[in-house]
Amino acid sequence: MKINCIAIDDEPLALDIIKDYCSKVAFLNLLRTFDNAIESIEFIRSNKVDLIFLDIQMEELTGIQLLNALKHRPAVIFTTAYERYAIQGFELDVVDYMLKPISFERFIKGVNKACERLQIDPDADKPENSKAKPAEPSFFFVKTETRMERIENNDVLYVEGMGDYWRIVTKTRRIMTLMNARKLEEVLHEPQFCRVHKSFFIALDKIESIERNRIKIGDQYIPVSETYHKAFFDLVERKKLA
Repeated sequence: MKINCIAIDDEPLALDIIKDYCSKVAFLNLLRTFDNAIESIEFIRSNKVDLIFLDIQMEELTGIQLLNALKHRPAVIFTTAYERYAIQGFELDVVDYMLKPISFERFIKGVNKACERLQIDPDADKPENSKAKPAEPSFFFVKTETRMERIENNDVLYVEGMGDYWRIVTKTRRIMTLMNARKLEEVLHEPQFCRVHKSFFIALDKIESIERNRIKIGDQYIPVSETYHKAFFDLVERKKLA
């Protein structure tokens, strides 16, 4: 059974991300996207919309004002860059509150919550052997001071924490982004990435050598801390041939 959904956001790139994520989830049927909340009202009233991916801070009409204007509300997932509306989201009984930049893994958690709220089993119509998790995307987005930057997973060498910021080092670029470690872990996880230190995530396939508690990637030597020592070396052991 499919969930009919729409996305409302005044940032074109944010809508592109939602479109891309929805295209990877078989049980989501993205009916339309809107860059203006006012234009969406008549569509919501005239069509069967089960779920709205809704930005909050928009010109003319905010996401919260839109919800207050609807007599019959579909399920809603807020997609926003601001944490301060979380309490209002709870009061409006939204399904989920996702902070931008949204990873695909976080997106899946949100739509699974929507399935529970709507009492929909997305696999109900599938043969047992065809049930599978959607493929994860080969890229992610991070917010810099002026724009959202797309980063290919295969380009990442390592990520280094620098105070409140993270420096993402790729084959060709160094990108600074303000993001908490929890959100970074949603993107940089096994089997491609591993956290080896409070301040370092590494791409496992970019490791050149390991000497005691140091990893060499390019010209950088990265320490393995005691906290992450066992998990990292267990991974190495599983990949060791002799």
